[in-house]
Amino acid sequence: MTENRIDTATRSTAKPAFALTSGRTKGYHRAAVDSFLASARRAFETGGDDLTAADVRTASFPLVKEGYVVADVDAALGRVEDAFAARERERAVRSLGAGAWVEQARSDAQVILDHLARPRRHRFARTGFLTFGYRVDEVDHVTSRIVRYLRDGDALTAEQLRSAAFRMQRGGYREEQVDALLDATIDVILAVR
Repeated sequence: MTENRIDTATRSTAKPAFALTSGRTKGYHRAAVDSFLASARRAFETGGDDLTAADVRTASFPLVKEGYVVADVDAALGRVEDAFAARERERAVRSLGAGAWVEQARSDAQVILDHLARPRRHRFARTGFLTFGYRVDEVDHVTSRIVRYLRDGDALTAEQLRSAAFRMQRGGYREEQVDALLDATIDVILAVR
């Protein structure tokens, strides 16, 4: 009973890891974020394979009042993902060789380019007329930047793709397809850093 009170008191007085939302703005559930980041730290420090850069990228947390500010947590998760990706790249280069790693990244980039060779407004499947999806013109703008990055070497960072946000429209692009392509592009960017 005393331990429980002490633990609760310690938690309520401990400084939060990130800024907190206020008012009507919701943020990420604090305990969920803290737990995930603690497990990520353990996995990274022990060198285990139970958590990958892709797992960090796809982590999601409930939105609650007085939660962590979403942008702050997302920025931290981006850094954690970068660290896991660098370690994965280093391990792959050690076991397969740099040539095989580069060839895999080149192959992945070509798959993305092949997909994006489709005409604008037809690059992804669409939702039904009564269903909302990502706004087509905004997605096409971002995917054109991806093409210029992969084909011409224009500047594009993983952070820019992580922070890409699209408004919704009826009959828009299917979210899961767009998100999968953005994730694949982030993998390529992290592979060649």
